[in-house]
Amino acid sequence: MEDEAFAQIVSVFNWLVSWVAAGAMMFGGVVPYIPQYRDIRRTQNAEGFSTYVCLVLLVANILRILFRFGHYFETLLLWQSIIMIATMLAMLNLCTNVRVNAELNTKRRSFLDFDWNYFWSWSRFLDYVQCVAAFTLTAAYVTYVLLDSSVYVETLGFLAVFCEAMLGTPQLYCNYQNKSTEGMSVKMVMMWTSGDTFKTGYFLVTQAPVQFWTCGMLQVLVDFAILFQVFYYSFYPQKPVSHAASHTTSAKAL
Repeated sequence: MEDEAFAQIVSVFNWLVSWVAAGAMMFGGVVPYIPQYRDIRRTQNAEGFSTYVCLVLLVANILRILFRFGHYFETLLLWQSIIMIATMLAMLNLCTNVRVNAELNTKRRSFLDFDWNYFWSWSRFLDYVQCVAAFTLTAAYVTYVLLDSSVYVETLGFLAVFCEAMLGTPQLYCNYQNKSTEGMSVKMVMMWTSGDTFKTGYFLVTQAPVQFWTCGMLQVLVDFAILFQVFYYSFYPQKPVSHAASHTTSAKAL
């Protein structure tokens, strides 16, 4: 009788752990952007956030969804991509509105101008939606045509997770260029490191496609490299480089 009760307790505990893990996987990736969103709304200033992080994450998650048609993976990871896409669109909407309000006298730029010099610097949120829709339809058509090619499918999966894994490299390069981590939130980097470590472990435990966990490990290495920069530049400050005209934060920085 006691063994049966113990088995039920263990079963309930495992069920709770699985639900917590599922929730962390689906929503954990968007958590760092919540304070960023609130800060932009409060200050009406989007200078500290690079909208290119939205571009990278939109591309990565759209490709991941298309990858699922050729190589099945957990529905949980599919929902993670959908939630991230919705979050990045919300960030783009806010940043575009704030920037347009701050640049009332600036000439309006449109996606349909097809001016490469102003790519991803348009004046309306609708232009970003048009670009994302065009990319999605094009990638979906190519995937439909080449779906029977295992080389294409596996390459698609690699590109999806590789783009996401490289998200921290602009910040890494920015810190190296400035010889400082000033303007970067260390707390956020620690959250990314713990989240990426958990995500990579989840990929390994659930036997996700090899592209997922290999690029996850790469993402963790980039996070640790940024943390090393925090330590190095704190204890061994370098000669400051003037960068008043440049952004001190990049893709992942708050």
